[in-house]
Amino acid sequence: MIRIAGILSIVVTVMLMSALTIPEHAQVNAADSLRILYARPAAAWPAPVIDSGVQWQELAALPADTASVNAWASDPKVQLGKLLFFDPRLSSSNQISCSSCHDPDLAWGDGRKVSLGTDHLQGTRNTPSLLNVWMQRNLFWDGRVDGLESQAINPIATHHEMNMEPPLLPAKIAAIPGYRPLFRNAFGEERITLDRITTAIAAFERTIRSRDSRFDEFMKGRYHKMSDLEIKGLHLFRTKARCMNCHNGQYLTDGAFHNIGLTYYGRKYQDLGLYNISRDTADVGRFRTPSLRDVMLTRPWMHNGLFDDMEGILNIYNSGMPMKPKPGQENDALFPRTDKLIKPLGLTKEDKEALMAFLQALTGKPYKMPRPETLPQ
Repeated sequence: MIRIAGILSIVVTVMLMSALTIPEHAQVNAADSLRILYARPAAAWPAPVIDSGVQWQELAALPADTASVNAWASDPKVQLGKLLFFDPRLSSSNQISCSSCHDPDLAWGDGRKVSLGTDHLQGTRNTPSLLNVWMQRNLFWDGRVDGLESQAINPIATHHEMNMEPPLLPAKIAAIPGYRPLFRNAFGEERITLDRITTAIAAFERTIRSRDSRFDEFMKGRYHKMSDLEIKGLHLFRTKARCMNCHNGQYLTDGAFHNIGLTYYGRKYQDLGLYNISRDTADVGRFRTPSLRDVMLTRPWMHNGLFDDMEGILNIYNSGMPMKPKPGQENDALFPRTDKLIKPLGLTKEDKEALMAFLQALTGKPYKMPRPETLPQ
């Protein structure tokens, strides 16, 4: 009898403790337990699964953005940059503009596997969205430039993109009378230079930002904005799925470079990534971690645009992407090694459904900026 009484006492204690943490109307099940855990400030959330040595930040809502709207209305550099961004006369053929690959109707990408430029020539990599490009430390999939001004020159000059000789561009733009007063308003004088062209384009690109998603609303205390399935996906994202090791902070990217096992070494789609720039064998197959903001609007995915199905991408990560050298490759310094952060996950079908639901919650309503009705003449 004493033992039974002791057991009953423990049960009553547990019930009392539960009553302190679970509202009376709540059903005691996994979904409600997760909602209780996450319907509070992020500092009180369960600890994420983060590997030793990884620098990370907790997920957070987007900052309030009034600067971009004000800049569109009043900043002469931004207004000039917008016109240049949409003007196909920046290309040698007068047919390709920056917006040909970064279309506001396509979440500032182009919806293609790889870019398409002058003479319908295809590139080799997927066009990244320009959403939130202002916060990226390194541009392009291989990080080969460190600023938007430098980035703008690359597509202008590249043969399979705009195919324009950069030194010739200022004179071409200066021959359009309507641009001269715009440069005077933006820079204090009419003189048109390559630096001023790229500075204006970069100023405009810095205003291209994501709008709040349901996840942002949730983070601001409107906890009804996310479903139980999406909250389960959030929890998996931070724990079992190990996503936070690379996708963290406000913009869900570490800004770093990783080899996730898609180098296609020795095959048709081979791309050695950052190694092509650094020539450091440790960088073979490494590509910049993309932001997951608005990710469901930016398909197809990955540096080569070969993946149009998010479940397929989750299957890749779920496998851990083991890479074993073939006979003769054991001592090959260029054989790509998958990043140590990529490990088998053991995700179930239900887990993947929840993760995809969470990724949808990260995707806000797109703002489709209208193209200029007229360009300077």
